[in-house]
Amino acid sequence: MERAAVVGATSWGTVLAVLLARNGAAVRLSAFDEADAAAMRRDGENARLQPGLRFPPSLEVTLGPAETLDGATLLVVAVPSSTLRDNLRALRPHLDPSTLVLSAVKGLERDSAKRMSEVFREEWPEIALPLCVLSGPNLSREIAQGLPAATIIACEDLALAERGREALMSPQLRVYTNDDVPGVELAGALKNIIAIGAGFCDGFGLGDNARAGFVTRGLAEIARLGVAAGARPLTFLGLAGVGDLVATCYSPLSRNHRLGVELAKGRSLEDILPSLGGVAEGVTTTVAALALARRLGVEMPITEKTCQVLFGGLDPRVAAVDLMGRSPRHELHDVPAAHSP
Repeated sequence: MERAAVVGATSWGTVLAVLLARNGAAVRLSAFDEADAAAMRRDGENARLQPGLRFPPSLEVTLGPAETLDGATLLVVAVPSSTLRDNLRALRPHLDPSTLVLSAVKGLERDSAKRMSEVFREEWPEIALPLCVLSGPNLSREIAQGLPAATIIACEDLALAERGREALMSPQLRVYTNDDVPGVELAGALKNIIAIGAGFCDGFGLGDNARAGFVTRGLAEIARLGVAAGARPLTFLGLAGVGDLVATCYSPLSRNHRLGVELAKGRSLEDILPSLGGVAEGVTTTVAALALARRLGVEMPITEKTCQVLFGGLDPRVAAVDLMGRSPRHELHDVPAAHSP
């Protein structure tokens, strides 16, 4: 039986903790502060972020890294990408190097443009086992409501990915494995940029044709960057790529999509962000992705226009006109070959 520690009582972290406990693991879920811990212990749920999702008896709410990580055989990290490095530094003194670590963090580090697994390796060089990463079309609210879903656990050691799969697999959540860690991470991070643009389409009422065309071209764009950064093309056609892209670009539950809709209405980024009920990872990912694209010599027109809307004062309508006015070309221009190396 796994003894699981879940760091990050976020919407997704809470759901993962409950799923692990339902599967028989002894789970410790770390609260953000004393008030948060007291409320969850009293209510038997995370009423602020996942109301109605009851904690199983084997789920314990903890406070502080020493208490949370004590005796853990599996550690799930589910914090915002912007706080990952600080969290890893706080956890490091209490970490057993033999613990299996599963990252449920989607994003790129803003200043360095590094993937989350690269941040893990920098901050935790003593970890004995390769890192596992979790990604896919996983809108946490739907899973909390008991609706079915599928996800990916990627690890360079597939035996470890299968161990993670065993901990989470259930009739509600179907878990697949993959060994393309860069591809799964980049697909999960970059789709949030496209979701913001899909929100523009819906906010302006441009119709299903426009949104479908935009999302498809967005897939080509993020696959170009992913392959240039070492990912496999086919990963972007799987759950971490197309699957997560569709869910995030079409669902009103997606914070990044909602951000795009509200920007299209003329609201400012500063006004929108506090009302989303969580972090819209696409905001910081847009900056990091653009820096990475320039470093690798990859053209990313959608990302560039999105960044200008978010931080440069560009009107989303002007961005849409600019993208529609780009020079025509072959559809598969610069699209990575659809085969695995």
